[in-house]
Amino acid sequence: MQKYEKYINLLLKYNKIHKLSGAKTPDEVMEHIDDSLYIRKFIDFKKIESILDIGTGAGFPGMVLAIQYPHIHFTLVEPLQKRVAFLYLIKSEYGLENVKIVADRVENIKSFKVDLITSRAVTKTKALLDLAKDFIRSDTLVLLFKGSSVDEELSSDLNYKIFPRGNRNYLLLE
Repeated sequence: MQKYEKYINLLLKYNKIHKLSGAKTPDEVMEHIDDSLYIRKFIDFKKIESILDIGTGAGFPGMVLAIQYPHIHFTLVEPLQKRVAFLYLIKSEYGLENVKIVADRVENIKSFKVDLITSRAVTKTKALLDLAKDFIRSDTLVLLFKGSSVDEELSSDLNYKIFPRGNRNYLLLE
């Protein structure tokens, strides 16, 4: 976790001015980092070459995972300029050549092949799948970080697994 000390300090520093995240203490930022890294329990990152993180915000989970997996290419999509500037700062501080930051909404960017799509607290499941539909191929995994109402957002035509952890539900669509 020492790997993330710089990330935590920078987020807390710039969060005071720009309100990048709801986290206000090192422990709260660490909770977001733990939440981002928890998916290693059910995603085999040895098989992943590219990840698209939709609405990455202050970098959860995309930037956190990019630091952990420098061999995987990450595209972080975030429309808010203040968060984009912070993401560029983190990318620079960590020397992350595996990260591309896109300052736009996902529906406005040209699609490309991706192995895994992640998104944390962006919108309802169906709406997010509609926004990401051009990026989803037959072998693309979609992992959504959801709350306690995940069951209300699911339809019978989806092939999914839910991994619960406290109030968090990790929704994996295959």
